[in-house]
Amino acid sequence: MPFSGSAAKAQEPDVDLWNAVKPLETTVTFLNTGAHPDDERSDFLAYLSRGLGVKTSSLIGNRGEGGQNEIGDELGNGLGIIRSREMIEAAKITGVKAYHLSETTSDAIYDFGFSKSPEDTLAQWGEELTYERLIRFIRTYQPDIVMPSFRNVDTQHGHHRAMEILSERAFKDAANAAVFPEQLKEGLSVWQVKKLYLPAETKEQVTTSIEIGMYDPIYKMTYPQLGEQSRYMHKSQGMGNDIPAAPRQVNLELLYSAVGNKPELFAGIPYNFSDWAKELPKTENDLKVHFTKLQGQLESIVASYPSREQVFEQSQSALKEVRNLQKKTKQSKLSEAVKNDLLHKLALKEEQLETASFTASQLVVDASSEFNILTKGQTTHVTVSLKNNGKQKLHNVNADLIVPDGWNVTSKNNQTNLAPGEVKKLSYQVAIPENAEYYHAYKTPAIQAKITYESTGTKVSQMKDLNGTIAVLPDVGLTLSPEDIVVNTADVQEAIPVSIKVQNYRDDAAQASVSLKVPQGWKVTPSKAEVAFSKHLEEKEVNFTLTPPKDIKAGDFKIAAEAAVNGKTFNSTVQTISYDHIGTFYYEYPAQVNGVAFELLKNDNLKIGYIESGFDKVADYLNNAGLHITKLTESDLKTADLSQYDTIVVGIRAYLSRADLIASNERLKQYVYNGGHLVVQYHKPGDGWNAQTTAPYPLTIGNVSIKWRVTDENAKVTVLQPDSPLFNYPNKITESDWDHWIQERGLYFPMAWDNHYETFVRMADPGEAPFDGGILMAKYGKGTYLYTNLVFYRQIQGQVPGGYRIFTNLISYGGNK
Repeated sequence: MPFSGSAAKAQEPDVDLWNAVKPLETTVTFLNTGAHPDDERSDFLAYLSRGLGVKTSSLIGNRGEGGQNEIGDELGNGLGIIRSREMIEAAKITGVKAYHLSETTSDAIYDFGFSKSPEDTLAQWGEELTYERLIRFIRTYQPDIVMPSFRNVDTQHGHHRAMEILSERAFKDAANAAVFPEQLKEGLSVWQVKKLYLPAETKEQVTTSIEIGMYDPIYKMTYPQLGEQSRYMHKSQGMGNDIPAAPRQVNLELLYSAVGNKPELFAGIPYNFSDWAKELPKTENDLKVHFTKLQGQLESIVASYPSREQVFEQSQSALKEVRNLQKKTKQSKLSEAVKNDLLHKLALKEEQLETASFTASQLVVDASSEFNILTKGQTTHVTVSLKNNGKQKLHNVNADLIVPDGWNVTSKNNQTNLAPGEVKKLSYQVAIPENAEYYHAYKTPAIQAKITYESTGTKVSQMKDLNGTIAVLPDVGLTLSPEDIVVNTADVQEAIPVSIKVQNYRDDAAQASVSLKVPQGWKVTPSKAEVAFSKHLEEKEVNFTLTPPKDIKAGDFKIAAEAAVNGKTFNSTVQTISYDHIGTFYYEYPAQVNGVAFELLKNDNLKIGYIESGFDKVADYLNNAGLHITKLTESDLKTADLSQYDTIVVGIRAYLSRADLIASNERLKQYVYNGGHLVVQYHKPGDGWNAQTTAPYPLTIGNVSIKWRVTDENAKVTVLQPDSPLFNYPNKITESDWDHWIQERGLYFPMAWDNHYETFVRMADPGEAPFDGGILMAKYGKGTYLYTNLVFYRQIQGQVPGGYRIFTNLISYGGNK
């Protein structure tokens, strides 16, 4: 028990210390594999990590770039950054380390959207590349047990199935020197996973069950509840639930084992160094004695909780023993495989003991930079404050700044002794070279502090990040509005306004000359704009007017922005991604307008109201394309005369994000009944959608989602009512309008609807039965109600001409009745 005696009853748990000492009990390592951030089995991982102290990690394939965003409008790589950071924050709660196979933005292992097959997934990711990275990770991390989050069954996402297939295959291949032998030449060793389990979904599959619903007095909740606390960090996916304390069984199937066929989770795997000692040959009796002694020291440290002084003293002693054992093991005559195993376990224990010592020492570190945003050639001042809140003197305390090659750190700091209660402030000057790499959200922070101290002759080191995100950015960032434009070949605009927000990332005053590079035949006014900045992070806006040629041809085009500063040219947009639960990060990409020219016929007298959800930018894109869109506020929905609008459009999942929409839903239905045209875009079943009452007539959204999608963006579309105005006014819709769609056709197709609704399109993924519910419309009173689960928002925001043309027709029906 972590506490004993009456005095302990009144003592609040020292959670940080317990998190540091609990892992000392066992040498087992566990790896959970999945495809997307939030795929981790949070309840089980919380039990393993926090409940047992098992070193537990999640290896996730991609960054979740193709998902939906419930907290903002970032999609693609921006969303991937959010979801990656959310997983890191979630993992801190359960004590799990998060890793990804995807290495960068727009990586080959990208979340390209929902897939129904592992073959499609691996074809798009690149099977060889994905598998090589998986084998490399397993040989590096060296897990004893691997468990994919999902089984390879046709009810699962193709990404999930692909990760399960590769995880299964890796059980043997990671131990095979003939598989990716170049990794061995680089210094890695083969690794035999001891056991591979799958989550059991039927009684027949269960080979072992583990109760994980116990209450933990340290965390004051059960492990499933702790898991849900971590899932709340996946806010962009709307994860996390409040659950009661209750028993919970995790059912597993032992699929493969290299250590016998006993199904219990740890059977056949040495659980601690005492077990390892029993495995060693009699010829290594000295090692057996030392490993047994070490385990006793580790257990004594755990038993010393919650005394930070005792934990500190004993951790220092055990750390010395671990380092001594590392030397003895290297010099031993053990087989290379056993030696490798033991050295790996000792390295993990060394790391854990340093953490235990550091936590128990109560050395408080605060490290910060004068500037968190840096530019090439700049110098910043870094301060590291060290305060000894413990009761023991720390010797040779120091902080080294770890920076990339080529950076220059100067300081006059020397190692110092730190008495209890004493504070030392260390100062550094950091010079960023002209060839420094720009910031990337997935790379190691540019500046870290390596804190070291000694006690009883044993040295401890810990890495600490500086406060906030340290980012090397371009001298200036250029944010264009709009970033995407449509030129209507049927009515070529005479003037297209483009504004550019220019932000100064330099630490001093700066002059920037901003210009746009336009295609041949285009005109831009002015030719350039001069901007003067007086301070760091100052932002100013400049405005340009584009004039496309009257005879512009249909097709894509790009207009690049650039700024000249001190003889250098900068051409990047820096997107700031900032949320309270993850912090602030940046995504840099080319500063340009992505344009497309095509024919878009429209009713210029059409008045459209748009109920934004915050999850799409369709209203802005339609406005930029020349339609007349009014964004409806809560007050508008509650009291405005809605009959002034020919059409009202509901943004994607707006019934989830806008309580006022639910409150005003009857007014919207009355608007339709009185003659209005309402277009509702896709929703999930749980988005505040009532199958019986949200729409004028019953309409049930498909669930489970995998069965109610068309994931092939090129799936054949059959128009069921080709003579309907929906496909003829104001644009004549042809087969080509269904070309070049992105990511998917539709998701959450309706699974049931009242016979008042008419159907208009039919489509299916290859080899599957078709859906007819992609566009449903019903007369209600004098008006019409249209529901579409086709992903028009991705097409419109992705500049797909057909998406604009079809959606324009759907909303123009209100002016053509």
